[in-house]
Amino acid sequence: MTYLHRQTFSDHVMGKTKKSNNLRVANRQLLSQNEGQAAELVTANQELAFQNEEKGRQAAELVVANKELSIQIKNKELRAAQLVIADKELAFQHIEKKKRASELLIANVELLFQNKEKERRAAELNVANNELVFLNLEKEKCAAELLVAKKELAFQDELKDKRAEELLVANEELAVQNEENEKRAAELIVANKELAFQRGEKEKRAAELILINSDVKKMLDKMLFMTSHKIRQPISHILGIFNLVDDNLIESRKEFKEMLFYLKEAAVSLDSYTRELTTLIYDEEVKVDEKIYSVSV
Repeated sequence: MTYLHRQTFSDHVMGKTKKSNNLRVANRQLLSQNEGQAAELVTANQELAFQNEEKGRQAAELVVANKELSIQIKNKELRAAQLVIADKELAFQHIEKKKRASELLIANVELLFQNKEKERRAAELNVANNELVFLNLEKEKCAAELLVAKKELAFQDELKDKRAEELLVANEELAVQNEENEKRAAELIVANKELAFQRGEKEKRAAELILINSDVKKMLDKMLFMTSHKIRQPISHILGIFNLVDDNLIESRKEFKEMLFYLKEAAVSLDSYTRELTTLIYDEEVKVDEKIYSVSV
């Protein structure tokens, strides 16, 4: 081997050695970089696993919250349906009350007509009394004529028999008229007693109807007060809570739970007031029916 060849071979070996060293350094650097990236990947995977666990936990909480919200929505829909039924029942009761008020008005009109009939009969009885007075005057006049006739009979002996017969006939007719007048007087007395009794009964029924109308007005005032004050207040609370939900003004779960609590509290109050109103209407209706029955009897 020549010197040139040895030199070339030596340079070649040194070059390989240098490249080998460079490769070792590069491999060490690459290994260090890989180890650093592997550590970072492990850390990232741990953080990702932790985040996945948090997301899973939050998803489970959302599922539970959605179930609770679904139950609450169903309860609200049930309460709303109950309120609709209660409103329908209240509207039906209002119609019945108006119907009864109309019937009472018709009864008052009939009572007024009967009072007018009684007044007309009283006027007829008054006319009959005047006729009776006139007949009594006629009787007195006839009696005076009889006295005159008796005086004339004392002076007219010749006409005594004839006039006596005429007077006998007149006396018989007068007796018949007296009996008729007495009979009519008795009938007028009975009619006056019946009229006085009927007037007393009509006045009594009119007073009872006035009391019934007053009771009905008081009941309607109580219903109006409960509707406008007690029942309106929880309804306003419920509508206010729905407005907050619609406007997305509830920002936290705590506020949402508080709104649900207030909503439940308002619904319970509304249920209590509607029950109280139903009891009031039933009690007052029983009282009015009893009074109307007593008046009709």
